[in-house]
Amino acid sequence: MPSPDPLSAAPAAGEWTDELGVALRAAAAAAEVIASYYLDSALAVERKADNSPVTAADREAEGAIREVLREAFPNDGLYGEELGRDGDGARRTWLVDPLDGTKSFVRGTPFFSTQIALWQEGRAVLGVSHAPVFGETVWAAEGAGAWLDGRRLAVSGRRRLSDACLLVGNPATLAADARAWSAFGKLVGECDRVRGYGDFYQFHALARGAADVVLDTGLTVLDLA
Repeated sequence: MPSPDPLSAAPAAGEWTDELGVALRAAAAAAEVIASYYLDSALAVERKADNSPVTAADREAEGAIREVLREAFPNDGLYGEELGRDGDGARRTWLVDPLDGTKSFVRGTPFFSTQIALWQEGRAVLGVSHAPVFGETVWAAEGAGAWLDGRRLAVSGRRRLSDACLLVGNPATLAADARAWSAFGKLVGECDRVRGYGDFYQFHALARGAADVVLDTGLTVLDLA
């Protein structure tokens, strides 16, 4: 599984350069853990209280991220998908989803990534999404724009649904509501193309202008920040 060092293509991020460097190092540390488990047919899969899957790769990757973040910023809080919250009341909090797309990971499909964000004063000021199988690292920082492997990103300029590419995540919530399902069907009919990549990939595509609309449900701040 390719997992290039995310630091290799990281331009300066202004006042957030130090934090970006640490977040990218943390993502690289997680990628090493994840690579050691990917396509392991013996990997045990457990179920959390919400019935979502979790593996040793999830927990160990978050542990690796936490170690990097704690060493660099011991006074910051941490909120992780698998290991919970530390440092409530801190001025800043790091949000961590070590393996976003665990269902894809355990099935051996490549649509998973490591998500790390910095939350300050009620908003996300820095975000990193590292997809090790794809070899893609997207990051954004307040005032510094959004970047993919050293190339600045811009969203699509298309304004009409008839020209738009719609990417759809898990439509299960929509299917459970007749009105929502009907509205979804209408939207699909109005768009030029519809694809269902899901997980991190749809947002990477949106950020670089390869898609115009993302529709997903059941997401949390850890998925989006």
